[in-house]
Amino acid sequence: MRIQALGVIDDAVVELSPGFTAVTGETGAGKTMVVTSLGLLLGGRADPALVRTGAGRAVVEGRISLDAASPAAVRAAEAGAELDEGALLVSRTVSAEGRSRAHVGGRSVPVGLLAELGEDLIAVHGQTDQQRLLKPSRQRGALDRYAGAAVAKPLERYQQAFRRLREVAATLEELTTRARERAQEADLLRFGLEEVAAAEPLPGEDAELAAEAERLGHADALSSSATLAHGALAGDPAEPDSVDAGTLVAQARRALDAVRAHDPRLAALADRLDEVGYLLADVAADLAGYADGLDADPVRLAAVEERRSVLSHLVRKYGAPEPGAAGDAAQGSGTTAVLRWAEDAAARLAELEGDDDRIGELAAEREALRAELSALAAEVSAARHAAAGRFAEAVTAELTELAMPHARVTFAIGQTDADAGDGLEVGGRTVAYGPHGVDEVEVLLAPHPGAPPRPIAKGASGGELSRVMLAVEVVFAGADPVPTYLFDEVDAGVGGKAAVEIGRRLAKLAESAQVVVVTHLPQVAAFADRHLVVEKTSDGTVTRSGVKTLDDAERVRELSRMLAGLEDSELGRAHAEELLAAARAPRRPDRAAS
Repeated sequence: MRIQALGVIDDAVVELSPGFTAVTGETGAGKTMVVTSLGLLLGGRADPALVRTGAGRAVVEGRISLDAASPAAVRAAEAGAELDEGALLVSRTVSAEGRSRAHVGGRSVPVGLLAELGEDLIAVHGQTDQQRLLKPSRQRGALDRYAGAAVAKPLERYQQAFRRLREVAATLEELTTRARERAQEADLLRFGLEEVAAAEPLPGEDAELAAEAERLGHADALSSSATLAHGALAGDPAEPDSVDAGTLVAQARRALDAVRAHDPRLAALADRLDEVGYLLADVAADLAGYADGLDADPVRLAAVEERRSVLSHLVRKYGAPEPGAAGDAAQGSGTTAVLRWAEDAAARLAELEGDDDRIGELAAEREALRAELSALAAEVSAARHAAAGRFAEAVTAELTELAMPHARVTFAIGQTDADAGDGLEVGGRTVAYGPHGVDEVEVLLAPHPGAPPRPIAKGASGGELSRVMLAVEVVFAGADPVPTYLFDEVDAGVGGKAAVEIGRRLAKLAESAQVVVVTHLPQVAAFADRHLVVEKTSDGTVTRSGVKTLDDAERVRELSRMLAGLEDSELGRAHAEELLAAARAPRRPDRAAS
């Protein structure tokens, strides 16, 4: 995974090698061309001042080779980006009005995504970008990665237990703070269930009682009408001369029977009259039975109305559809809905009554998790202390080679005391804890004998801080997941032998990562695999910048200019050739610049 090419302001294209690329040029030129452009690609602030006067916009494009399984490639794919033959194309456009647009893998994306990708792609070290390893959280993370499995394995188990403890604590907090509300809810449910149980409603009972009440309330009218209808169909025995429907139908049937043999159609009509006669007789018999069985019973009517009142009370309280439900069809109606509510209420009451048991179980689990966290935190802390000594010794040794022979780097690993209920018991103390354990990690630097160790942000000058950062990265090489490093004038404030050693360490770092260095020191540039020079030209109105890859002869000329300020000086050229030879001598043949 590395940056292959960078298209920058003024349409220059910077080809970056897999190893060590040095960028030189007139003061400020290299920084503007490379650092600013990379900053934009990594989601940095879009400054409209970057747009040349008279132009509408400035465009920066990058081509980055990625493994499809790398975190950056996966995050880009989540945003809809696609790799182009194993490379991710990234671009950033800044308009003269200050508007900014970003594209990744052919898709328009928020600028914030570029910053997310940059976290996994490149580490920038510059005069204003030294903050990466100055924050205690970054220093702890660096130490943990350096320690490897000794910290990673117990820390993974610690973090799993920590997340579970957070979940358990949140659930306990909810259950205990809402205990009064839950008790009130349980009382209401018990009262409602007792009301329903006392009434013992049946499914659909309210509808059946409503029909019975309607019938009993109109018994006299129903009986009179049924008797009148029966007389009309079957005749009234008290009036022998009365004409009824049955007699008339019988007369009609007999009239047709006399001539039915002469026409089949008429015979069919006669048969139908036969059927009508039988149907009239059945209806008349049913009406007689209905009238005989119907009895106006005021006592039964009163009982029905009383039962309906009880059921109506239940339906109003417990049988109304929930807000937003699809009416009766979804939740049932009347006593059916009441019985459904009772079923749900019983389940909810069982859940509420089981909360006390659950609180006890969760409290026991919380204490077990705290004990597990205490043991794991102690294991992680011990592994950190062991790794810190090795890490500090290795960085101190690197500083000796970077012309800081008396500097000493140490790690301060401590804990903060906490109240018994808020902390973990570790080593006989109750200390604060978090998702990364109980340790507070900070790198300290004593730049010379007699100087007390201080945080590197306060104990080092600008040049010393650059060398400390470089020493840390060299020691950390191979363990840091970031594949590309950009050093912007990391050699500021140093020279001579220290500059040579900086170049040598950058070359060593480039054996396991891609390294891009903006420098003004020939001692550093001489160690690069590829040397780029940024040149400015002007036609009197517009100043343009161009990037050129130097061959061997051009490289000697550029180093001579950097050494003596004179490109064609014989002494300067001889010194440059000697510097290149010294830089190439200790390195593997395949790492030498061609």
